[in-house]
Amino acid sequence: MLKHGRIFHPHTNRRRAVVALAHSVVFLLIAVRQMVAANSAAGIWVPSTVSRGTWVLCGIFTIVSSILLWLLLISRGWMEKFYFGFCTISATSGLLRIAAGDQEFHAGLYIRVVMLVSAVLVGLLIVRVHSRVQPEYAEEGS
Repeated sequence: MLKHGRIFHPHTNRRRAVVALAHSVVFLLIAVRQMVAANSAAGIWVPSTVSRGTWVLCGIFTIVSSILLWLLLISRGWMEKFYFGFCTISATSGLLRIAAGDQEFHAGLYIRVVMLVSAVLVGLLIVRVHSRVQPEYAEEGS
């Protein structure tokens, strides 16, 4: 299949889907651990001493949320849009929880987990779709 002068192989899309799914699973495990550990987030807007780690985590969430929003905006298929939408909501709710603190946005902890579970389910569906070998591509490799 030619696209923008390059040949794309269907297995490239499958590999990308598997990598995205692996990232979602890892972030889901981290979110579940945070939910179970129930470490209270003080928030950076609350008048208190904010640790360096909290600022770093806030920066990471900002970068990840921005990248995921960009991927959501450029994604084409509805499955990809749902996948990146769930991931964007998850990361943004993590950012809001870190920024506002648990007193203001404790639900962010649970929203992250629900959105990541949803992203993993959609990611599994995307991998399954990309795992099907289409006859036209099978003939090209012969």
